[in-house]
Order: sequence, then C-alpha cells, then structure tokens
Amino acid sequence: MNLAILNGPNLQALGWREPHLYGCRNMQDILTDVRHSFPEQEIDYFQSNHEGALLDKLYEWESNGCQGVVLNAGAYTHTGLALADCLRSIRLPVVEVHLTNILAREDIRRQSLISEAAIGIISGFGAEVYRMGIGALITHLQNPLSK
Repeated sequence: MNLAILNGPNLQALGWREPHLYGCRNMQDILTDVRHSFPEQEIDYFQSNHEGALLDKLYEWESNGCQGVVLNAGAYTHTGLALADCLRSIRLPVVEVHLTNILAREDIRRQSLISEAAIGIISGFGAEVYRMGIGALITHLQNPLSK
C-alpha cells in the first residue's frame, strides 16, 4: 500500500517544543519507527506550516495513487476551514491524529473542523498515534466491512 503522513504547523519542532506535552522524540525518529513497524508499506511524509501547502500535497497524493493519509493538522485542526473543505473533496481515507488528548486541552482545542471528513480520530497517545493511525488505515483499506 502507498500511505502517507501529513503534519501541519509547528510539528517540525517535535522533540524540543513543549516536551511535557508532545514528548522528546523528533519526527524523523518517529517516522523511522513507523516505517520499521510496517515494512511492507510505502509511507510518504510531508510537513508544512502553511495550510495551502498541505492542501496541495493532499491533492498531489490523491492524483499519484496514495491510498490513505494519517493527518496531524496541528492548530489547523481548530482553524483550518480550507483544509476541512479539501478533506471533504478528496477520495482518500484520512485518519486524524493528535499527540495529546485534545478533549482535555483548552476549549479551542476541543473543536475539530476536520473530524467530519476523517474516518476516525486517534488522540492522546503521544508519538504512538502515528503507528496507530497507519494500522487503522490498513485495517480500513483491507476490511470492506469497516468502510
């Protein structure tokens, strides 16, 4: 399968940005572990602080045969109407992930504009959410009953 992980704003700072919330592991290490856990899958990765770049990448992945996306939209989860519209327009299954439990955070972080367009949400398990998200995508794609 050809799958992808898409990270939004400030996630390039994983490993040193607020480690008490987001942990001490950087994204490269997390990605290495995820790819090691799913060696039979091709897993692409992209991160941007710019919402338009995230939209462009989603449309590109869809046209290039990607089969599903794990998305940590960062703050765009709560503010990204254009991102939400894009997710509703593409045909890719998307699993929304968050390192922290967004329902236990500030009021604004408890609302997700993108959840309606996702097949599911994984939140609050730190870096493990990426591995869980890929696993959920694989299950969804392989099991017609889950669609």
